[in-house]
Amino acid sequence: MLTLLQKQVLYSGKKLRLELHHLEDESGRKVDREICAHNGAVVILPMLDINTVLLIRNYRYTVGHYLIELPAGTLEKGEDPINCAGRELQEETGYLAGRLASLGSFYASPGILTEKMYIYAAHDLEPTRQQLEPGEEIELQPTPWADAIAMVRDGEIQDSKTISTLLRYELFHRSSP
Repeated sequence: MLTLLQKQVLYSGKKLRLELHHLEDESGRKVDREICAHNGAVVILPMLDINTVLLIRNYRYTVGHYLIELPAGTLEKGEDPINCAGRELQEETGYLAGRLASLGSFYASPGILTEKMYIYAAHDLEPTRQQLEPGEEIELQPTPWADAIAMVRDGEIQDSKTISTLLRYELFHRSSP
């Protein structure tokens, strides 16, 4: 077990904080850890019907190309994840969920990042209109469920939160049509 001796905040922005933690292990040896602190996020699995999932084609500046993903978004400080899921679904896809069901959570990259991702399945969708943030380039991509799973298998879907959510739903929550 490590004991925190000192924490330095190197950068604090809207979505994350970069920290350097100075620690001591049980034998008295000093170690440092670089931490990216994040409020957490949601990922939404929008089911248009029992056999169709609503994926998005999302331009990601950080990697320089479009990725096929599920809608997702960052939690505001103190925000309830289910409220964030409803908000992000509407903003990114233009759909309101009649029903949101929790599918659990996971840590995105716990070696350096505190971000916890909360997963919600969205059912009974009603169309409204997208409300994209400045700089967002999102295209809706309704996809047959079997094709979405094949896209994971074939490496066409490379986003880890989407892969994790699709496979979790497939293995533990989806009933055979």
